[in-house]
Amino acid sequence: MDRTTAIGGSTAYGGNSNPASPAGAKVEGAVQSAHKTVDAVADKATEQVGRMSDSVHRAVNSATDAATAATEWATTLPDQAKQIQAKVTDAACASIRARPLTTVAGALVVGYLIGRLARL
Repeated sequence: MDRTTAIGGSTAYGGNSNPASPAGAKVEGAVQSAHKTVDAVADKATEQVGRMSDSVHRAVNSATDAATAATEWATTLPDQAKQIQAKVTDAACASIRARPLTTVAGALVVGYLIGRLARL
């Protein structure tokens, strides 16, 4: 700060921020008011950012949980398909062994019908 000595021997600081003068008191009051306003706005902004951060974290966590559940479900599909295929194959083999002539006759009829439909 610029320090000057007045004629009366008192020391005055450069600028109008001398707290002893009425203008200096007004400036100091305005500065304090501005500080309080900035602090209040910063506190509100911090609070809002915290709320938004919590909300985003909850959304990400629920999306992660859903993706994990879908992945676990999808990994079981190939095994289930293999089990179903094995059951159907076993059932078809058992049916053919129980009635071989009926199965051959049925296959011939189905082949004839497919051939007739293909000509249309």
